[in-house]
Parts: sequence; structure tokens; C-alpha cells
Amino acid sequence: MMMYDVQTGFQLGDPNIIPLSDQSQLPTLTDVQKEFSTMILSASGWRKVFALSGDEEDATAEIGATNGVLSALIAQVFADYIIQRCGPSCKIALGLDARPTGTQIGDIIARVLAGRGIQVEYLFITAAPEIMAYSRQLDGFVYISASHNPVGHNGIKFGLNDGGVLPGEETSKLTAAFTQLCSKSESISLAAQLVATCPEEAIQKIFAESASCKARAVASYRDFTRLVVSGTDHQQQQKDFFDLIAQTTKKKPLTVVCDMNGSARSLSIDKTFLPECDIGFDAINNKPREIVHAIIPEPENLVHCARFMEEQKSSNPSISLGYMPDCDGDRGNIVYWDDASGKSQVLEAQEVFALSVLAELAYLDYKNESTGENTKAGVSVNDPTSMRIEEIATAFDATVFRAEVGEANVVNLAREARQKGYTVPILGEGSNGGNITHPAAVRDPINTIFALVKLLAIQDTTLADGSVKQGLFHRWCCKSGQEMSYKADFTLADIIATLPVYTTTGVSESRALLKIKSTDHGVLKARFQKEFEASWQEKKDQLARNYGIESYEAICNKGTTETRNLSDYSISGKGGLKILFKNGAGKAVAFIWMRGSGTEPVFRILCDVRGNNKKMEETLLAWETELLEKADS
Repeated sequence: MMMYDVQTGFQLGDPNIIPLSDQSQLPTLTDVQKEFSTMILSASGWRKVFALSGDEEDATAEIGATNGVLSALIAQVFADYIIQRCGPSCKIALGLDARPTGTQIGDIIARVLAGRGIQVEYLFITAAPEIMAYSRQLDGFVYISASHNPVGHNGIKFGLNDGGVLPGEETSKLTAAFTQLCSKSESISLAAQLVATCPEEAIQKIFAESASCKARAVASYRDFTRLVVSGTDHQQQQKDFFDLIAQTTKKKPLTVVCDMNGSARSLSIDKTFLPECDIGFDAINNKPREIVHAIIPEPENLVHCARFMEEQKSSNPSISLGYMPDCDGDRGNIVYWDDASGKSQVLEAQEVFALSVLAELAYLDYKNESTGENTKAGVSVNDPTSMRIEEIATAFDATVFRAEVGEANVVNLAREARQKGYTVPILGEGSNGGNITHPAAVRDPINTIFALVKLLAIQDTTLADGSVKQGLFHRWCCKSGQEMSYKADFTLADIIATLPVYTTTGVSESRALLKIKSTDHGVLKARFQKEFEASWQEKKDQLARNYGIESYEAICNKGTTETRNLSDYSISGKGGLKILFKNGAGKAVAFIWMRGSGTEPVFRILCDVRGNNKKMEETLLAWETELLEKADS
């Protein structure tokens, strides 16, 4: 008999119907290898189109037998891994984002894990930050999601109980085991056997207890979010923090709006947590699987949230901020109300991250003033994050550490910095927006919203001795040499106006995505080096005259390791390669960057330029494109 999710009414599965049980419908090894070949296996997750039709825009729930076999084999390699690490009776959380194909993938994975003796807590539809926060109490998690990819895609993320995805070196072990399984003809019958091994009463129990597991996860996530945004696990200090926020929002009400776009966040804490903190909340497209437009939270899709903000502003003047998450709810970019123009404005991803870094470094400085601590601050970012972060960090005497693209790389680099004695309150991939606020190990739009709330709400206060303790924005203005920009009745637009000005390519722009024929990126970059060095000799005088570029430095980022003054570009392999351009004083003025995507079949490029200089950004990016196309020919 079919069982249903209590909260949504969606199907969970039928314990009596065993997937892959019809031997006549099982795929051939050729079928499996064909579908396996379409998978992208990266440290950030494994992804492919799981929709049976093969159409990435197909919202069907059907995945077909071949994808069913792949799902079972995925569960098998994780079961081997987690049992070896944590023992045969380990407990893991299993969840999925709002994609319809997640139901069938989840049914198969739950059966295989349970059949191996693993205790499965099935959260069904859950936001990525929610399952990762909850997994801290367990042994690990399996999360079914393709993040910002179109609805027909799906994928898998694995993690232990540190609140983040597995690091690259651990994921590579799973990748090797999975690749080997998918090459063996006997693995097809093994997949069917693994699914059938789960007793009917076991899967029935997993489905029946799903609602209570989800409730525990939501409660755990709420408590963890209170810790993250306040920066303390001390109950009274948490209360003091939220009381401080409430004091400001009661004087000047603040409402946040959200375009959920049918994401997993529609079933998470947002609609209750913000009001608990005396912040108003309203949402559109707030039913799970109500995916009404493209999933990626870039400017072209944030317009729906912006429009909703404008429609509601007249009836609710307190609306000031908005956000839109992706399907798994870990990434969310920002819309804000601009009083000067009387309209909502969409923030670029790099600006969102810059504001978040500014907020968290200022908040660390604010707390240190009260405690008398003298911490060595740091920020961990990916290599295409705009150089504006260095300018913000310098104002707070913080060090910026750069890793290769990939959330796991940035998280692990922050951990390495902490082992060296740094306090790293914030990290993330500025090129994609959103932030990871320690001790969280995954992006979370609630934490991004609260970074902005801190900037707006923690203002100057007069202490008992009559002295004034500066708020976060005032603190930033003074430390960045912009004290004249501070005013008591500031808005978010005033804060944005004080950010270091840079012109940066947006990651979702068509200019930022190249189709490259070369499969060996090390060879491609060696060819690029030859083309670049020859072209530099031709253009260096022109670059000096037009843009003040006098020299350059090649930099490679692989995992958490950065190699500077690179003489052989090929050693960057599939990692990030950056050409940093400098002026006559040796100060960086721009960079171009490249890397093949680990989660999509594209080659990404980007340019970052100091100042408001669109022509320079366009020229340098076009130059990079031209050289890469020559190298790829």
C-alpha cells in the first residue's frame, strides 16, 4: 500500500512494491555505462539528468530502471564507506530536495542502506543546511539534490557528522568504488538484490517515522541557526543578541520576503524563525515542487522576488530585504529596497558575499571589543571571488585564504586556517553569492539575511560611562577611511555605497561559459600559456597605456593549495588558473580566471577589475576567450 508524507501529501513509496524486481526490465551493462558516462562526479556532488526522458527540464517523477540501478549502486558504495568508518549499526539522515525524481531515488537508497543494517532517518524533502545541521547528531547523511541545476537533474551529496559534505579526498574514494561497480555486468543483478534485501517491515518503518524525523531535524536546525547567527552557544548571550535585534526592529520594523520557487526551504524554518526574531516574513511560490521559473538564484531569476517586493511595499512599508533560494535551499541571493529610486534592486552575487564578509568581520570586531579578545581573523574564499574581499579584510586586519572552486575546498581551507590559530567567522564562494557562517559548514540564506540584519540592527549605543560603542556600519566606515559616509539613519543602500567598487563578470552570463572540446585541461592550459605569453608581448604596451597594467602573475588553486608565480600553467590541471594583472607599483588591478566546471559540462571564465570599468572587464574577458579558443582549436 502506498505511503504518503504527512506534511505534503506526496508519495513516499509502497513498501510492497520492490524497485528493480522485474528482471525483464533490468538494463544491460551498455545501458548502465551509457548513463554513467553522463554523470559529473565532483567533490561538490554527483549529478546527472535522472528524468526518464533525458530532458533536463522534465518535471517527471520517473527515473527508469537504468537510473534505478545507478541509485542502488550509489547507496552500496556509501554503505561500504560509512560502515567501515562508523560500524555496522551506524545511523544516517537521508533527505532530498524538491525535485520530483527524488522520491524514487530516495526509496531505492533507503532500501539499500536499511538492507545493509544501517539505521535510516528519512527526512524526505529537507533543505541542505537542515539535514547537514541535523547530521551532527548522527553518523552522517546522504542528500539527494542537484542544487541549482534544472529540474530534470538530480544527484547525491555525502557527508559525515561535521555539518558539511565529504572533503574531496574522501569523495574520490567513493567515486573510484562507484566507477568500478558501474563497469561490471554483475553489478546490475547486485543492484536488484541490494534493493530486495530490505525487509518490507523495515522500509515501512522508515516511511512511517519520516514525519517525526523531519520534526526533529527542523528543531535541531532551528537551535543550530540560533547559535550560528548569534555567534555563541551560551544561552544568555544568545538571548542578549536576539534582544538587541528586536530592540531595533521594534523601533523600525523590518520585513523579509522570499520567492521559495518550490524549493526545499518551503518546508524549513524560514516562515517561523524570522518572526520569532521580531522580523516580518512573507513568501511566494512557497509550496514544495511549485517550481515556476529557472532554479539558479542569479539576477535573471531574482526579478520575481523583486516584483513581489514592489507589489507588497505599499501595503507593508517595512519590507526591506528579499531572497530566492535554489532547489536545495543552501544558496540564496538578495534583493533589497532602495528608497532613492523607489524600487527594489537585485544585488550581484559578489556584492552579497562582500556585504556578508563585511558584516561578520565587523561583528567579530564588535564582540572582541566587549570581551577584550585579540583574535587573528581570516576569511576563506574560492579563487574567482572578487578582490574587493581583500580590501574589506584589510580594514579589519584579516587575512584572505583562497581555495579552488568547490564548497568542500573552501570549508577545508577554513579548517586548516583555524588549525594555524586564525578565527575564521565567515567563508564562502563569492562568485556564487551566499556565505558560510561558522560553525555552519554549508551556505545558508538565513545566515546571509542575518548578516545584513546585523549590519542594519547593531547600531551605535551609549554605554553606562557615557562612551559610545560603535555599531557595525559605523565601525566599517571608520576602519575603511569613510567616516564621512556614516549617518545615523543609514539604509542598506548607504552600506552598499561604501563597498569597494569592482567590475566582475557574472557567473551565469553567457560570456562566462565556454564550450571546450579539450578533455585534458592541463594540456589546454599549456596551450593557453603559449598563446598568452606571445599575445602579452604584442599587447603589453597597449595594456599599460589603457589600463595601467605593467606586469602579471600566474596563480593556480587546486583543492586547498594555492601556488603563486606559476611557470607551467599545465600543473593546474582541472583546478583554477588565474592571471593576476598588476600596476607599476605591483598592486593588483584585475584578474582573469578559468576552470572547467565540476558539476556542469562547461568551461567557466571570469574577469575581475578594480573600479567601475566595464570596458576594461569586457576587453580582458574577450582577450581570455580569444586565447582559449585558439588553444582549443
